Amino acid sequence: MDKRARERDKEKGLPASKRRAKGKLVEGQITTDWNKALAQLTTAYPDRINPYL
Repeated sequence: MDKRARERDKEKGLPASKRRAKGKLVEGQITTDWNKALAQLTTAYPDRINPYL
């Protein structure tokens, strides 16, 4: 069990407004700000990213 899982487990019975542990990653979850991420990757790795744009 990782650190985040332990934190979520401790807060299991609390209402959502009282929880402070970060949520878990869920497959199929909507991801936002792809343009910003792609711009950063293009800047950091231009020879790897640009051929696919």
